[in-house]
Amino acid sequence: MEAIARLNNVPTSTRKMRLVADLVRGKRVGQALSILKFTPNHGAIKLEKLLLSAVANWQAKNPDEKLEEADLFIKTIQVDGGRMLKRLRPAPQGRAHRIRKRSNHVTLVVDAFSTAVTADEVQTKENSN
Repeated sequence: MEAIARLNNVPTSTRKMRLVADLVRGKRVGQALSILKFTPNHGAIKLEKLLLSAVANWQAKNPDEKLEEADLFIKTIQVDGGRMLKRLRPAPQGRAHRIRKRSNHVTLVVDAFSTAVTADEVQTKENSN
């Protein structure tokens, strides 16, 4: 069963956050945490905290399952643009340049690898090939 964690209005640009999100997309949780811990980008700190929150949400949804046996992985991670604060910076000759302070929203979904494969899944894979 999957668990979702969301982070809204992170004060970094969407492009910078996507660079960090691409590093951990599809990885196992333990490996993703170690990648985020040693990544020097500022967005890695926020994503590491969000990933720990998603794991805690998964534990709250599945109290009878053990975390070590679950083999969690990052199913999806999505970075969307948030609101943009518009500021003015003085420029020469009485003009002004617009400064756009960007933000983003991050949605992270964590799921457990399913070890049991049903016959329906096998048939759909064979039909698609």
